[in-house]
Amino acid sequence: MPQICEAISNLGSFVKMITPTNISFKRIQQLAIPAIIAGIAEPVLSATDAAVVGNIDNYGIESLAAVGIVGSFLSALIWILGQTRSAISAIVSQNLGAGKIAEISSFPAQAIYFNISLSIIVLFSTYFFVEEIFILLNAEGIVLTFSINYYNIRVWGFPLTLFTFAVFGIFRGLQNTFWPMIIAAIGAVLNIGLDFILVYGIENIISPLGIKGAAWASLISQSVMAILAFSFLMKKTEISLKLKLPLHPEIRRLVFMSFNLFLRSVALNTALILATREAAALGKEYVAAHTIAFNIWIFTAFFLDGYGAAGNILGGKLLGERNYKSLWQLTKKVNIYNLIVSLLLVSIGTIFYRYFGLIFNKDETVLALFYGMFYMVLLSLPFNAVAFTLDSIFKGLGEMGFLRNVLLGATIFGFIPVLYFSKYMNWGLTGIWAAMIVWIAYRAIALIIKFKRKYIPLIEN
Repeated sequence: MPQICEAISNLGSFVKMITPTNISFKRIQQLAIPAIIAGIAEPVLSATDAAVVGNIDNYGIESLAAVGIVGSFLSALIWILGQTRSAISAIVSQNLGAGKIAEISSFPAQAIYFNISLSIIVLFSTYFFVEEIFILLNAEGIVLTFSINYYNIRVWGFPLTLFTFAVFGIFRGLQNTFWPMIIAAIGAVLNIGLDFILVYGIENIISPLGIKGAAWASLISQSVMAILAFSFLMKKTEISLKLKLPLHPEIRRLVFMSFNLFLRSVALNTALILATREAAALGKEYVAAHTIAFNIWIFTAFFLDGYGAAGNILGGKLLGERNYKSLWQLTKKVNIYNLIVSLLLVSIGTIFYRYFGLIFNKDETVLALFYGMFYMVLLSLPFNAVAFTLDSIFKGLGEMGFLRNVLLGATIFGFIPVLYFSKYMNWGLTGIWAAMIVWIAYRAIALIIKFKRKYIPLIEN
């Protein structure tokens, strides 16, 4: 009897393995919608911090500017090292599609420890030079002081975030975006509540902590998310975090992928940090307006990345199956869905942009600057839809080297020339965001060309 049960179980696994990957509208939504909710957690943390501190009675503009400067730098660190999530997801999903998931049982724990080790190295390499870093970003006076205070607390959540990202990568590789959604939603809601409590205080109970309160709110939320990620990984999967040696062969591929994504993210964040630096050089009102625009843009970016995540998850599995026809159908579908979403976001932004500005700050100068350039953010969204969707699909396909080259090219030959030409022409924030649009469009076009040249011919073979 036990032998019969085992045979039935093995047969079920085999049938599941050979069943073609479902790329229906319903299946894509099942992956994309939870991924959207999970993806926007990090920008919600930053945007909430910005909105709450931007409305402090005293030094609201300076606090908003500081959160913008620190947020751009921390986002750079998180994105640079958080890209290992995509590498982990690609490796797990490809092995799943090839029916080899049991052969990588030691890989997840090794990948998580790899992520944590990287985060600790980067944390201590920046912590003792934080003042010099923010001076390079044109922070000065009260803005510099606030930036240091905010960073010195929030930075300790960096390893926690990367641990959570690694767990999310494992879940994504296993075709599951539901548990990351639950974890991220809890973290985001908790952060919003703590922001109001700790920044403004509660009379006779908690003293207002100002910008430091926003940092503590983020740190506590990141801690809770890490605990939940650990709990779900232990309870919902059979994955063990016990480190086993020798290193799995896939770790070598993870390191190689991560290195390419590291270089790619350096190029990506060079552009974002340069944009913040040039905005700060224009004055505190300009960098405050830029911070509002950037927080809205990054929110929409992670929102659009949800469909990219579905493409990433399913694309990696289809590559493992060598099902190139379905890969092409999937690519068309998720791009169309994301373009529709981007146009909806443009419509919402066009209608409610004045309310968005007031959420973050009430200063008339800051709002005037923001209202004068926000249309540039909206123009970037359709380009974002295509670029981010194809970017995620290519990550699932393991094309990290090509993604690295695209970002380097977009930054060196697209973003930087337009940024400094616009500076020479005194175009202000509009010029900075013109450079952003060129940067995104370059990436979208390059990825379209690559897919058509490499993967379309495979359909006929």
